[in-house]
Amino acid sequence: MSLAIRLVAFAAASALAATGTAAATVVAATPAAAAKPATTNWLDTVVATPQGGIRQGNPNAKVKLLEFGSLSCPHCGAFARDHLPELRAKYIATGKVCYEYRPFIIHGVDFAPSLLVECLLPVAALKLIDAFYAHQAAWIEPFTKPLDSDFQQHLATLPEEKQITAFAVRGGLDGFMRTRGMSRTRFDACTGDKAGIARLAAIRDDATKSYGLTAVPTFVINGHTVADVHDWAHLQTALERAV
Repeated sequence: MSLAIRLVAFAAASALAATGTAAATVVAATPAAAAKPATTNWLDTVVATPQGGIRQGNPNAKVKLLEFGSLSCPHCGAFARDHLPELRAKYIATGKVCYEYRPFIIHGVDFAPSLLVECLLPVAALKLIDAFYAHQAAWIEPFTKPLDSDFQQHLATLPEEKQITAFAVRGGLDGFMRTRGMSRTRFDACTGDKAGIARLAAIRDDATKSYGLTAVPTFVINGHTVADVHDWAHLQTALERAV
């Protein structure tokens, strides 16, 4: 199925009901008292991984937590807003857990925001992921509206990378990024990056083959997919066992 058809199908379905808009807050570690030696705030250690993810925390932590998420997924958004701050404060900041986020494309609408994240340096990329989840309901809403036939025909005439940019602009994602300092020229370059599109497809293929991904969010602890764990209560239990 062509990307244009998948984009149209997403808009026609209007099925993504994102929940809440409270920002996912990065919780800073409490500064050490003057008389004590300074401790490492592992939240400040953010790098890109060769596998296409963004990693935060102590690279030598006993527990390596990998999350596969879709930026349009309401359950992923709810986890980011409601529980990621606790995960960061209790496990990542303290060096117990090293956390990595990798994008998993579910819908055509996932391409543009994922490409925009990929276009930034790691710290800025992680902040943008947080912003997309914090404001998920607002930026998703325009994409749930049906596409008129003229625009559908226009999309079908464009190469794949141009389809992604055109669809993103129609949904106002360029404005979302403009308020965050990204010019339209760079927006077009990021969302039209053919190599980036191929990398996102490769991440999806690897997630399916290597980790048996069937839904998002999916969590992997120390290389092993945690079965039937898609919420914080079950994930925290699994983390406690691992640490």
